[in-house]
Amino acid sequence: MEFTPTAEQQIDRSKQDPASLGNTNDGLKYDIGRESLDFSCIYSKDLLPAEDGKEATKHFFQELVNILLAYVSKSLKHSSKILDFHHPHQFKDGLEGFNLELPDQPDNLEQLLVDCRDTLKYGVKTGHPRYFNQLSTGLDVIGLAGEWLTSTANTNMFTYEIAPVFILMEEIILKKMHKIIGWTEKDGDGIFCPGGTTSNLYSVLLARFHHFPAVKTHGMCAIPRLALFTSAHSHYSIKKSAAVLGIGSDNVIVVKCDERGKMVPSELNSSIEAAKSKGLVPFYVNATAGTTVYGSFDPLNEIADICEQHGLWMHVDAAWGGGLLLSNKHRVKMQAIERADSVTWNPHKMMCVPLQCSAILVKRKGLLQECNQLCAEYLFQPDKQYDVSYDTGDKSIQCGRHVDVFKLWLMWKAKGSEGFEAQVNHCLENAEYLYYKLKRRTDFEFVFTGKPEHSNVCFWYLPQRVQNMPLGPERDRELHMVAPKIKAKMMEEGFTMIGYQPLGDKVNFFRCVFSNPATQRQDVDFLVEEIARLGCEL
Repeated sequence: MEFTPTAEQQIDRSKQDPASLGNTNDGLKYDIGRESLDFSCIYSKDLLPAEDGKEATKHFFQELVNILLAYVSKSLKHSSKILDFHHPHQFKDGLEGFNLELPDQPDNLEQLLVDCRDTLKYGVKTGHPRYFNQLSTGLDVIGLAGEWLTSTANTNMFTYEIAPVFILMEEIILKKMHKIIGWTEKDGDGIFCPGGTTSNLYSVLLARFHHFPAVKTHGMCAIPRLALFTSAHSHYSIKKSAAVLGIGSDNVIVVKCDERGKMVPSELNSSIEAAKSKGLVPFYVNATAGTTVYGSFDPLNEIADICEQHGLWMHVDAAWGGGLLLSNKHRVKMQAIERADSVTWNPHKMMCVPLQCSAILVKRKGLLQECNQLCAEYLFQPDKQYDVSYDTGDKSIQCGRHVDVFKLWLMWKAKGSEGFEAQVNHCLENAEYLYYKLKRRTDFEFVFTGKPEHSNVCFWYLPQRVQNMPLGPERDRELHMVAPKIKAKMMEEGFTMIGYQPLGDKVNFFRCVFSNPATQRQDVDFLVEEIARLGCEL
């Protein structure tokens, strides 16, 4: 039966942007043959699996797709707003009829559709070409389609029995990633995890089990006091992993970095020796390939030599930098990554896969299973009619595991490795363009000298009065307040967004990151002029 909006509804749509529509008392009505479908009279109980619920479900989905399509279109429009900012108390008070409280009686589908519109209207458009706030940005339509299919299938990744196609896709994707890292056919294992923090947690867990397998059954009392090592610019998840696993965050030795944020190998070696002299037992080193703030790459080959010398597990946190492995031009920055025992790689960052999509990749086959296996009989029966080695659930800390692989698999089919390479190169070209643009201006100053290695560009904006101040604590105090004030104005106006932070002895500075393939040079130009416009009177 053909679906046709009424003439009245068509007129209403021409006047309103569905992505920004607020609450309305006008019923949503559609002609279905001779009858009219009024969403104000339809409830979730009328949808499938209700008898005769197919038509209502179909038209509800069609209206929902219209809302999503309008949102996607608006998100990718360069001149549209990223954010319609409001404070938490405004939402809690019922902003413009958008009520977050939960009712006792069911709302009708019209209200639910309005709620969907409002949710998108007041959220942040992270796919917008002028959103530079986080490492994971962009909105890939194929990836979005993959997420929809995944949610529709609504299955679990713990057994081949209930996720046969997805299990095989994960195996294929993991083998592809192993090959890209440089591991041989006989090497390599892995699993997709809920984010890079969890992937890094796995690496510490596996390293500890590898060195001290008794910890699985006897606990920390069966092993010595351990020490692990990571750079001063590494992700906080390494310390969090030590805390969660009972090793203790105080036993994470922070290794000094050079001025570009790279771990200094000689400092690592001396830190290991110092830990041994204090009675600690070193077992693990985390090297970062693409630090969160500076986008720096630790010298992997030298770190691998030190790990070999001391018999330590080497992990590479390439959550941010992993995408560069797909670029023939840029993968040299991760030379010797194949020497790692484990690697974290987040395709939801530089590869623009919808959140979440992170993998822990392990060189030694079988270790994940040995470390985490508990053989729950209600899931992992050994006498199934298929090869039960495809039941991946016992590799995981989790029981239930979301299907994160399909959207990546579908995007890889759509782009090919060449498409991902072009995407990565484009993002780093944008960073280089911003670097040279700021270099020509006197009202911006770089946090460190030289071109960025990744797509991170770190800089200060200098209002005229700060430019006129001599170097010293007073100037630093004034400069420290500049970025937060500009960011506040930026969020209120809503046309672009960029993050800021202090780091060590550096006062608040802007960190611009590029991972959205939709971002063009005109968006970079806009960002620079917007920062200058908002900050010139500070």
